[in-house]
Amino acid sequence: MTNPLQIKNLVRGARCGVAIALLAGCGGRQHVETPAPTQPLPTAGLAAQQVSVLPLTLLAAEDSLHWQAKFADRRAALAQADSVIGTLLTARAPEVTWVLPEALRKAARRAPGIAPDPDQMGTALLRAPNIEIVPDPLRGELRTLVALAANGGRYALVPAALVYRRAGGQADGRPVAAPPLPAARPPDRPPATAELTIVMVDVRTGRLGFRTTARGDGDDPWSALTGAVKSLTPGLP
Repeated sequence: MTNPLQIKNLVRGARCGVAIALLAGCGGRQHVETPAPTQPLPTAGLAAQQVSVLPLTLLAAEDSLHWQAKFADRRAALAQADSVIGTLLTARAPEVTWVLPEALRKAARRAPGIAPDPDQMGTALLRAPNIEIVPDPLRGELRTLVALAANGGRYALVPAALVYRRAGGQADGRPVAAPPLPAARPPDRPPATAELTIVMVDVRTGRLGFRTTARGDGDDPWSALTGAVKSLTPGLP
């Protein structure tokens, strides 16, 4: 008669053997997944349409960058990020009529009690990779704001999160050994990678039709963000 306990031990031993073999094949190190490449903005399908660009509401940086002072004035830092994003979108994708955050703010001020404040909306929740349809009440807020600001436009581009990591780090935040810094680089300005999570929302259906994380390196927040936004429109300098 077969002993179930013996079978269980054999299966467990086989699993351990596979795990050991995998580790041996990797030199004893865990496999590190390569971040997904940045997907270009689908501007061809948006040509001649008005697309609202929501303001950024979530900005964070790893402590190892020592950029706390740069982001001490959170409102000013968010405004600078909005400016970089808006300037590059209008310059690099002029086929789309971008309705930038300041226009959304003006529309909201013209309709108090009806339109939400775009700087106080919960757009940061859209950074979660498993969201396919915008939940309420954010869905209704986006629909109302875009209708007022973009003359009934259908789409909203949402920068859901901007995160700065030490260059050479992993997308999940785990540190890895970084290459030595050049001697000429000041020690208080380590190279960083900007990770801009961005989504496109059809405000009529609430469905997310586009999602990507754009990445760019730089010695300061804004040069790194510039590189990230440029990666959304490849083929240009």
